[in-house]
Amino acid sequence: MAVHDLYFKRQKNMTSESLDAYQYANFPMEFRVQVSHILMDVFYDIQILDFVKSKQSTMDFNGNLLLMVQHTDNEMRKICKIFCREKGRLSLKGKTNKVTQRNDYQAIFEFIFSEYSTDDFLTIIELTFGSVENEASKFSFGKRENAKEISHQAVLELNQRFHEHGIGYQYENGQIIRIDSELIHAEAVKPALQLLSHPSYKGAQEEFLSAHEHYRHGRYDSSLTDCLKAFESTMKIIIHKRSWICDKNATSKKLIDCCLSNELIPKFWTDQFNSLSNILTSSIGTPRNKLSGHGKGNDDIEVPEHLIQYVLHMTASTIVFLIKAEESLN
Repeated sequence: MAVHDLYFKRQKNMTSESLDAYQYANFPMEFRVQVSHILMDVFYDIQILDFVKSKQSTMDFNGNLLLMVQHTDNEMRKICKIFCREKGRLSLKGKTNKVTQRNDYQAIFEFIFSEYSTDDFLTIIELTFGSVENEASKFSFGKRENAKEISHQAVLELNQRFHEHGIGYQYENGQIIRIDSELIHAEAVKPALQLLSHPSYKGAQEEFLSAHEHYRHGRYDSSLTDCLKAFESTMKIIIHKRSWICDKNATSKKLIDCCLSNELIPKFWTDQFNSLSNILTSSIGTPRNKLSGHGKGNDDIEVPEHLIQYVLHMTASTIVFLIKAEESLN
């Protein structure tokens, strides 16, 4: 399941004008084939699955392998059912009103090879790798007791393939999220998601992931709102954890003041960063208040994409700072 740095890749990288520029709508066939290879590494090859099924009435196959095949069938059926129900379809492709009898496993592979709706394609990728991460990792495939590591490597390779093809998405914490800069994603967004994965930050994590989901679908005003929610929730969780006194309905400005007064930000930094409260409030709170948090009246205010990118990245950096600062307190 390793990704090899072959000659043609090195040449491509040498001639690339920018390794940090992404596109979001084109999924080349090479990428689709690589995704299928990843899934076959996890769930076995389709031909092997068909062979095992054909031998179910005999005794010349491994019982654990048959159990794995049945588990795979159940997972693929679940993925198809969730997708079709939410899309209001009777089949993955939705081109017929008749219920398809096609094998769900093969149907998903055919979908990956042929689907050109960005949202639908990424939805199936998200659902399938959610199964890889959460279900396949618990299952011992025949003699493959290292199922958890196989599943972990599958997710890593998917993200490497996204990057390799210049596709601006990553699978993180059970969701496909859009990225605009590999550097910012690696240094801010990913660390924030890792820190928020702790159970105590579950609410803030959901809000931050929701902000990214709204952003991916162009719902910028909703994304701004969820950025502020995630920011405020992080502070509220820290304040509650530390038993600091603060109004439970406090706004971001009062939450920041509480964190400052309790030395979440060390006092010796106050002189150098005496405007930190204003920076945090203006970079996250104010854009939301002005552009999405209140009624728009007769004015149709359009939130520019570059603003939401900035707020998302600032939110991520601020969350990392706050959680790391709390961890450093005695």
